[in-house]
Amino acid sequence: MKTAYDVIIRPIITEQSMEDLDIKKYAFEVAKDANKIEIKKAIEEIFDVTVIKVTTENVTGKMKRNGAYPMGRQASWKKAVVKLSADSKNIELFEGMA
Repeated sequence: MKTAYDVIIRPIITEQSMEDLDIKKYAFEVAKDANKIEIKKAIEEIFDVTVIKVTTENVTGKMKRNGAYPMGRQASWKKAVVKLSADSKNIELFEGMA
């Protein structure tokens, strides 16, 4: 049985994700085998908020070179964007970032 902290790996804090804070959209890196229902339950359990919608995306790793060595690839990962209800409180982790 996975805990909520096994599903949610880390928040994604970028310029693009910070623009959506005013409409209560938050981005997270999640476990590759997590589905939308598990992600929703984990966010609600950890941050005590109400989630309306979850969208997921599989992000492929970028091709990278390390000097003269042949090309390699960074690890692929899964991204989830959650939309909170209007009456839900904001997630404190993102406060002061924008």
